[in-house]
Amino acid sequence: MSETTTTLTPKDIRVAFRIYFILGALFICALVVSNLIFQKFFEWNPFGIYNFQISVGLLPYPITFLITDLVSEIYGRKKANQMVTTGIFASLFSLIIVYVADAVPAMEQSALDNELFTKVFGATALAVFASMSAYLLAQYVDIHIYHFWKRITKGKHLWLRNNFSTFVSQFIDTFSVTFLLCSFGILDWSLFPKLLEAGVLFKIIVALLDTPLLYLGVWGFRKRFKLAQGEEIMLPV
Repeated sequence: MSETTTTLTPKDIRVAFRIYFILGALFICALVVSNLIFQKFFEWNPFGIYNFQISVGLLPYPITFLITDLVSEIYGRKKANQMVTTGIFASLFSLIIVYVADAVPAMEQSALDNELFTKVFGATALAVFASMSAYLLAQYVDIHIYHFWKRITKGKHLWLRNNFSTFVSQFIDTFSVTFLLCSFGILDWSLFPKLLEAGVLFKIIVALLDTPLLYLGVWGFRKRFKLAQGEEIMLPV
């Protein structure tokens, strides 16, 4: 079954565009920030069950998958892919800014000297490359699987396509970025198994927890724009 679309009034189109741009801004912000703060790691042991050793860069990253799933559900596959591609260009642009900032020599009174700035942001280039490579693959896989299950379930069982697509894509993302960071020497290979395990488990937990948020977002869109189950908003290019 192919996804059905609805054509909105000019007023509703303007509102739908504004919401899409807001979601896009949040998506890009979460993506760029996750690439900039990834070098700080922390431990988290909820209820003494499992000791997570993960990068703070993972904290905003699951938000990007929640947003792309919401955009996939409401705006369709094309708009979701469009947002992912925009995120790639935003990451590249942020990388250029970091390069320029690192190249400019610090004055004597600067709170951060050249050495400290390079230590904090020096690995950003390789990190962004690794992250973008993994992210690009994972996000497109996520969107593809999401719409595959949407067609199979005929627009029903939102929880299934949300979680199943996210579980697969998050494993691909975590494995790829951890492998590349270890290959580039940014992380030690001894950390690979633990970081992979902790990263995948953390993202699965977050995916399960954000399912109610996706339902709430989809419910809000359907109510505001009078969408039927599985129906998508068709925006002009």
